[in-house]
Amino acid sequence: WLAVEKEYEFDGPRGKASLLDLFDGRRQLIVYRAFFEPGVKGWPEHACIGCSMLADQVAHPAHLNARNTTLVFASRAPQADIERLKSRMGWELIPWYTMTDDFDTDFGVDEWHGTNAFIRDGDKVFRTYFINNRGDEQMGDTWNYLDITALGRQEEWEDSPEGYPQTPPYEWWIWHDEPHRS
Repeated sequence: WLAVEKEYEFDGPRGKASLLDLFDGRRQLIVYRAFFEPGVKGWPEHACIGCSMLADQVAHPAHLNARNTTLVFASRAPQADIERLKSRMGWELIPWYTMTDDFDTDFGVDEWHGTNAFIRDGDKVFRTYFINNRGDEQMGDTWNYLDITALGRQEEWEDSPEGYPQTPPYEWWIWHDEPHRS
């Protein structure tokens, strides 16, 4: 695990947010760097076509949340443009933040899309995984997202270190329109 020593700030739908805030109280965080900003083909009406295709495949967040995991998108577009795009494209379930510093450069997603996974231990944040280019094509469903996190699917069949949370398979699966435990 790579300790994240630097403070990062984002603009979000509710104002300023730190990297720690993006976890939304959960233990794990996945940040997809979506290209929606000036200079991208389709701007300001569309995000990058590949990033848009991936956003179309994001499942209801309740399934990731049930495993103490939050998925967010981050780009350079202002929040007003992000909210307009999300509404038009039907992506209301994706928390989407505006990068305001060098997060993208520091985590290898300044020139190309990519997905970073993080885990927190109290207020300490660690980067645990990074994938980009063709590897991002494997993202898009709950199991693949969980498989890149430090805790994985947290099921008994996984070969996990002592003390990692594990439950029998399928017990955490839920209907996203019913209350769930996270």
